[in-house]
Amino acid sequence: MTGLLLRRAAAVPVTLVVASLLVFLATEILPGDVARTVLGREASDASVARLHAQLGLDQPLLARYAHWAGDFLTGHWGTSYTLDVPVRDLVLGRLGNSLLLAMFAFVLLVPVSLTVGVLSGLHHDRPLDRVLSALGLVFAATPEFVTGVVLLVVFAVDLKWLPASAQTDPGAGLGAQLTHLVLPAVSLVLLCTGYVARHVRANTVSVVDSAFVRAARLRGSTGAQVIRRHVLRNSTVPAVSALGVQAQFLLGGLVAVELLFNYPGVGALLLNSALDKDLPTLQATAVVLGLLYILIMFAVDVVHRLLDPRIRHGVIA
Repeated sequence: MTGLLLRRAAAVPVTLVVASLLVFLATEILPGDVARTVLGREASDASVARLHAQLGLDQPLLARYAHWAGDFLTGHWGTSYTLDVPVRDLVLGRLGNSLLLAMFAFVLLVPVSLTVGVLSGLHHDRPLDRVLSALGLVFAATPEFVTGVVLLVVFAVDLKWLPASAQTDPGAGLGAQLTHLVLPAVSLVLLCTGYVARHVRANTVSVVDSAFVRAARLRGSTGAQVIRRHVLRNSTVPAVSALGVQAQFLLGGLVAVELLFNYPGVGALLLNSALDKDLPTLQATAVVLGLLYILIMFAVDVVHRLLDPRIRHGVIA
């Protein structure tokens, strides 16, 4: 197992290099001219040419990538074309906001999805199972911005229980920040719960019908003991993989949620930098998100192998 994890860890920088190259190439083929966007449509051709030379946009593509990659690795991420602030401080600040929202949603997602999945599995093909499965499919098929609008109308506009905006005043405490993040977090949780719960449900049904659970009941184990010792423990393994996928989705789904709830996160920054052709910000944001995706998958692989003894001891490839 250690050798396999070392090989996976060694593949992380290689994957990141490939991802950074793809990100750089993708940003280069975006329509529009960066210099023209920065200077405006009325700028002269001479001014545009000077800005091209100043930004290094007149250099060959591979030379620009090598220069950008070297600067990125040394922490020099450049200056935002549109905001005129250091890209590194801007991206990391917005990333901290997004991670707070994603972690809050993930903390809510884990117990909710596990509870729904186990309840559905224990009541397999019964009315409760059908209701929970149907609700999971409905919420999974509903985009997060639609769910977010409904939550805004009901809980912020009509009932006035929660704030409509996720943005807080500077210096606000953690409690105030989490209060403002309830609605966007819930909209993400509703979207992700169905996917995780289906995996947990399927494994719960399999465990409940297994021979060792029947043997445990014959030995006199109560229903609560069977659930605690066998169902929950065995349902954790597939849930880890499903939760890892949803953790990645939470990062991707932040764009719509952050825009809807006026939250200054990395998702909104990624979209705005793409619209404004702010290449340094766009490239740095995309690479940082790519790194998070890679690290999440590596962490899921490690946890999955630690929890499942069959994989840990090489029983399953």
